[in-house]
This record gives sequence, C-alpha cells and structure tokens, in this order.
Amino acid sequence: MKIEKPVKTTEETFSNAENIADILNQVATKEASADHEPGRFMLKSIISGFLLAIMAVFMLAVKTQFEGASHGLINILGALAFSIALIMIVLTKAELLTSNFMFFTVGLYYRTVSMSKVAKIFALCFLGNIIGSFILFGLMTGTKVMTPEMVAALTKTVSAKTVEATWLAIMIKGIFANFFINIGIFIALQCKEALAKAFFIGIGVVIFVFMAYEHVVYNAGLFAAMMFYNPDAISWMDILKNIVWAFIGNYIGGGIFVGLVYAYLNGRRDDIVKG
Repeated sequence: MKIEKPVKTTEETFSNAENIADILNQVATKEASADHEPGRFMLKSIISGFLLAIMAVFMLAVKTQFEGASHGLINILGALAFSIALIMIVLTKAELLTSNFMFFTVGLYYRTVSMSKVAKIFALCFLGNIIGSFILFGLMTGTKVMTPEMVAALTKTVSAKTVEATWLAIMIKGIFANFFINIGIFIALQCKEALAKAFFIGIGVVIFVFMAYEHVVYNAGLFAAMMFYNPDAISWMDILKNIVWAFIGNYIGGGIFVGLVYAYLNGRRDDIVKG
C-alpha cells in the first residue's frame, strides 16, 4: 500500500487564525467604544484599576496573616490571591492597559487601527486604571483593613521595585510579567468554558506575581497606596523610573513577544483586511 505525502496549503499552517480574528474583532469593539463612548471606556478602565488595587490589598493581607509560614508558601498564596483580579477583569470585559498591548499590536500589524488611535486608547486606559487605584485606596483609608503590618509590607515591596531596582532589571522583569499574562490570555481565547478560561488567565498571573516581575498598572496601584499610607517614604524619581521602564518592558513582553509574534505566525498582513 502506497502512502501519499500530505500536501498542505500555507493557510493551513496558520494554527491560531481564529484567535487572531477574535482579537481583531475585540480591537474594533474597543476602538468604537473609545471613539464614541469614551466615558464608558474610561469607566471600564477604572474598574480594572479598582479590581487590581483591591486584590493587591487582599494579597498583602494574605502575606501578613500567614507570617511565620515558609517564604515560598506565603508567596504562592499571595500570587493565587492576586490572580483573581485578572480573571475578573477579563471575564467582565474591563479594560486593562497591559492586555491591550497584545490586542492593539495585532491590530497595528494587520492595519485595522491607526497608531494615533492606539496611543489615545493606551492613554485613556492607563489613566482610568490609575484612577481606579486611587478610588480604592481613598475608600480604604476610611477602614482599618490596611494594618500596620500590611503598610510595612507595602513599603518594603515599593522600595524593592523603585529605590533598589535598576532600570534594566525593571524592564526585563516587565517583559517577563506581561509575556506570561498575555500568553495566558491568548490561550484562554481558544477555550469555550469559563473555568478553562479562568485557569489559563490566572496561571500567567500566578507566575508573574510569585516571581516578583514588574507590572506597570499593579505597580502604579502600589504607588497610589503609598500616597495614602506612607507618603514620606516615596522617592518620586525612582517611581518615575519604575513606571517608564515597566511600561516599556510590559509592551515588549505582551505587544511584541505575544501580539506581534502570533500575528506574524498566523497570516500575512493583508489577509484578514482583504477578507
């Protein structure tokens, strides 16, 4: 019996074409929202910042209340606690800057969105994310949720991310952080069940938090918390250093290493536009 050699077309090698089509559809939706309903788009961005901030508080509570346990156990528990934030953000379709890095880089590759629109959306999204953090921590000051131990842990974390970190370390850890976050989201796009989506979204966050990588929106939330709870310990130039290089690193990790790579692997630049 003769076995014929399988013949494949180039299009059959584009294994994640459905993902790319889904991403481009979401890019069009996000663009329309930012253009025609900027207030609603901003509100969805604020929700993301609020969720990240409240889960950062949850993570600080977990870490301080389990003090005395092994360092690794405390870190993994904190990472699991914080992973809930991104799961909620993605499943509620809120707007997070760092996940939009992947989405809009795919849009730029296929020329479905302009650079000026992307810059506007990134600015709105980041501003909304920061406002959400400020709202959460502003409200939190009216409670006793943030204990002295949690404030001490917050201050130690911020110092490690700003004063003690070099720009190169921040950028590289920013690449790793958003690579894992966006690869998780990219895989989750292939899942139909909510639990499967939640698992793959969460696992990327667990990795980045456990390894203490740099996430610009999460970091901005921590800096907002410092303004309410320990403003005297803030080093503004070091905070600016962290935000700039974490932003750049996050864009490389999510936008280039995930968005651009998978856009390139799944079709020529004009394929989807012409179709």
